[in-house]
Amino acid sequence: MPGTDPVDLTARLVRCASVTPADDGALEIINEMLSRAGFDCVWVERGGIRNLFARWGRKGNGKAFGFNGHTDVVPVGNSDDWTMPPFGAEIRDGIMYGRGTTDMKSGVAAFVTAAIDFVQAAPPDGSVVLTITGDEEGESVDGTAALLDHMAAQGERMDVCLVGEPTCPERMGDMIKIGRRGSMTAWFEVIGTQGHSAYPHRANNPLPAMMRLMDRLASHTLDAGTDHFDPSTLAIVTVDTGNPVTNVIPRSCSAAVNIRFNDRHSGASLTEWLENEVSQVRDAYGVEIKLRIKVSGESFITPPGALSALVSAAVEAETGVKPELSTTGGTSDARFIKAHCPVVEFGLVGQSMHQVDEHVAIEQIHQLKAIYGRILRDYFA
Repeated sequence: MPGTDPVDLTARLVRCASVTPADDGALEIINEMLSRAGFDCVWVERGGIRNLFARWGRKGNGKAFGFNGHTDVVPVGNSDDWTMPPFGAEIRDGIMYGRGTTDMKSGVAAFVTAAIDFVQAAPPDGSVVLTITGDEEGESVDGTAALLDHMAAQGERMDVCLVGEPTCPERMGDMIKIGRRGSMTAWFEVIGTQGHSAYPHRANNPLPAMMRLMDRLASHTLDAGTDHFDPSTLAIVTVDTGNPVTNVIPRSCSAAVNIRFNDRHSGASLTEWLENEVSQVRDAYGVEIKLRIKVSGESFITPPGALSALVSAAVEAETGVKPELSTTGGTSDARFIKAHCPVVEFGLVGQSMHQVDEHVAIEQIHQLKAIYGRILRDYFA
């Protein structure tokens, strides 16, 4: 394949054991390549996390196209379960194996090499901006959010942005993400009065209150879906008393639920609903209930328009597949970028991400670079 090799860069990145929040040299490899190609590169560090901002072209000159991605990866789990070295980037029968091959070092390699080749072959009247974080798989508070804060402080901008996360469920080109559901987790602790199970009238068992609360939450229909989103969901993910015996009514028990919500809701509106449910059960059962909530991200949508049409046309031209515009899946760093500029996501087939023997087809890496290159050419045409 002509130009800068995305497969070689993917392999070099995979060989860096950048399990979040460690970097292990991955971003340094990218910084060196981009700097040699004429990009202005700046390290953005916050909270012990290293991130890279890179721009080709003069700040504020013409329109600016942005790419976003991450080089940190999830842990490998038990390395003995892997049939290939987790950080070996070994290639067998046209497949590269290793943690991060799919999520998402190949995506980063594809847009880095596409950007380098594009600006060197036909320098655009504008700028190409790359924001690459080492904190996407972790808490995500000092990664893309820090990069956007840096951009705001320095007067940097992206007019549109493409996040290179794996988005295709079955085959290359079949899905573009134009939004994401919101995500929040709620933890509950119900506190009653401990006692002997033979004398339940002398105790206040927290379990019936907890079971009633969980039933109210799980049986409630949040919505029926919206124009671009499936119905919101609530999943009970744990219930625990820590009680190993049967002759003791426990003092307390705990539970947690995870809610994935569409644009009918917000973290604030769902928090209000949960607080009301807690209040009703608390009053009915005479127990104390502690509630803690974490909103990981609000739902968002980039309505179908110029950006999704641009990406769709490039995907179909390079793969022959007309992509579906979707909002399915979990959260991504696009939830931060949506406040800065219109954003969509497109990347590889993600079937093996976070799995043992994570892998990517070499052909797909080349395809992805070709798609990103076409997007750049069409955007600046």
